[in-house]
Amino acid sequence: MMNKVCAFTGHRTSKLPWRCNKTDSRCVALRAVLAEQIAVLVNAGFTQFLSGMAEATDTWCALSVLDLREKYPTIKLHCILPCKEQADKWTASSRDLYRSILERAYSIVYVSRTYHKNCMLDRNRFLVEHAAALLAVYNGERRGGTAVTMRCMRKMGREIIVIDPITWLISHG
Repeated sequence: MMNKVCAFTGHRTSKLPWRCNKTDSRCVALRAVLAEQIAVLVNAGFTQFLSGMAEATDTWCALSVLDLREKYPTIKLHCILPCKEQADKWTASSRDLYRSILERAYSIVYVSRTYHKNCMLDRNRFLVEHAAALLAVYNGERRGGTAVTMRCMRKMGREIIVIDPITWLISHG
């Protein structure tokens, strides 16, 4: 079953040049590239998708899976949450989007019931341990959750598909 599971990771808006402006043409283009790559994965036989539901990349990927579900009803979105309070400090619109995705997900897994200093890392570890492939939006920074998740995935010898958030170039490694 694991060979049909893909997890998502990527930068939050603070590390993207357009920040929170979802209408910026660069953001729109990146989201289109993400949707295309998820469709490629579906056509390659992936049926299970894991989103850690962080703002930006994770939620964009989750939305793409939900959109593709109309055409491919066998695909499933699993939301892997670090804790129940994950979205508590987000803006109202981000919280609404978060809740609407959770309502449509096939399953929700809480890695921890309450916040603690390692719950985000624990969530990322869960993603790595349960996926055969990782789709990442990554700008090359050596620090941060995306970089750590990618290093763990590499260490396990699993497939990684990387999209550069600026050039939209796709690499495999």
